[in-house]
Amino acid sequence: MSTELSRADDQAADSGGDESRRSVLRGLVGPRSAAPALLGYIAVRALGVLVLVAWGTRRNEHALSRLGELWDAVFYQQIAEHWYAGVAPVPGPYGPYEAYAFFPGYPAAIRAVAWVTPLSYSQAALAVAWVSSVAAAWGIFAVAARIYNRRVGVLAAVLWGVLPVAVVESMAYSELMFTAFAVWAVYAAMTRSWVVAGTLSLLAGLCRPTGVAVAAAIGCAALWELITRRGPDAPAWWRPVLGGLIAPLGFVGYLSWVGYVKGSWDGYFKVQEAWQSKFDFGHSTMKSFVRLLGRSDTVWLPQVVVAVVLGCAVLLFGISVIQRQPLVLVLFSAFTLVLALGDASYFTSRARFLLPAIGLLMPAAAALARVRTRATLVLLLAGAALGSAAYGGFLVYIYPDAP
Repeated sequence: MSTELSRADDQAADSGGDESRRSVLRGLVGPRSAAPALLGYIAVRALGVLVLVAWGTRRNEHALSRLGELWDAVFYQQIAEHWYAGVAPVPGPYGPYEAYAFFPGYPAAIRAVAWVTPLSYSQAALAVAWVSSVAAAWGIFAVAARIYNRRVGVLAAVLWGVLPVAVVESMAYSELMFTAFAVWAVYAAMTRSWVVAGTLSLLAGLCRPTGVAVAAAIGCAALWELITRRGPDAPAWWRPVLGGLIAPLGFVGYLSWVGYVKGSWDGYFKVQEAWQSKFDFGHSTMKSFVRLLGRSDTVWLPQVVVAVVLGCAVLLFGISVIQRQPLVLVLFSAFTLVLALGDASYFTSRARFLLPAIGLLMPAAAALARVRTRATLVLLLAGAALGSAAYGGFLVYIYPDAP
C-alpha cells in the first residue's frame, strides 16, 4: 500500500539523506500530527470513565476510587509505599500472594509521583496509568502512520481505546506503562534506532513479565538487521548488537533479583505458583475452551468475550502476516499472543494480556480507513465506544473476578 509516510521518506531521501529523513519522521509523530489520534483516544476513554461514574453513582460508589484500588492495583500501591519487604503476603488457595510477583517499574513511578506531588498513592497510580495510556496511544499512532498513513494511525489509536477490555486502560494497572514502552520500542526498531529500542525494551521489562516478548522481538529484529544490513544508510554494526543486548536486561535483572532474595534461581516462578501462573503451552487455554463449549451451568459474559477475543486475535495475526507488517511488529504480536495463549493463569485475563499487541489492531484500522462516509465511520466508532464502556462497567462493578 502506498502511504504518506513512505512518500515522505522518499522525498527526504531525495532532498538530503538521513538528517532530512529524521526531520520528516519527527514531524509525522509530533504533537500536532498526533493530535487527532490523541484527542480521539482521550474522548473514547473519557466516555468509558463517565459511564463508570454514572454507574458508580447509582451504587453509591466512587468510580475513581474503585479504578485506583481494584485487584492488583492495591499491590502496586503497597509496593510503592512500603517497597517489597514491607508488603505482607496475602493468603491464597495455592499459597501466599507475594508482592514479588509484581515488577517494579510501575510502583516506582507511583512512588516518585506521590513524593513530588500532593496526590495520594491511589491518585498517583491513576495519574501514571492515564499518562502512560496516552503515551501508548501516541505510539500506536506513530507505528500505524509509518506502516500505512495518518488516517490509519488515528483509527488505530481510537480502536485501542474501544477494545472490549479497554476499561483496563483507565485502571491503576501496569499494562499501560508497559504498553507505552513496548510500542515505542517497536517504533524505534522500525526506524532502526536500535540503542533506543533496546533501552525502551529494558524499561518495558521492568514493568511486566511479558517484557520477554518485547525483548525477544527487538533481539530477533536486531539480529536480522545485522545479517541483512546493506546500503550507505545502514546503521553501524554495533548499534543493533548493543540494542539487542540491552533489550532483555530489565526482565532478566528483576528475575535475578527476586531469585537472589528468595535464595533460588527460580524464586520468581515459585512466587507465581500462588496465581497458578506458568507456561503450559496452551493446555489450560484449550481446557477452558472445552469447558466453555460443554458447560450447561452458568457461563459468565467475560468468559465468552475472552474466547471470542482470542479467536479474533489468531485470525488478525494471520492477516498481519499476510499484509507483511514490519518484522519487529509481527514478532512482538506473535510472542505476546503465544504468552497469552500459553499461560495457565485465569482464562478471563487473556484479553488483558493482549492489550499491548497493537499489531493486531492494524488490519482492522486499515479496513476502517476505507470507509469514506464520515457519518458511517463516526457511527461505528461511537457504537464500539458505548459497547466498550458498558462492558467495562460490568467488569468493574458486576464481575466478581479480575479482568
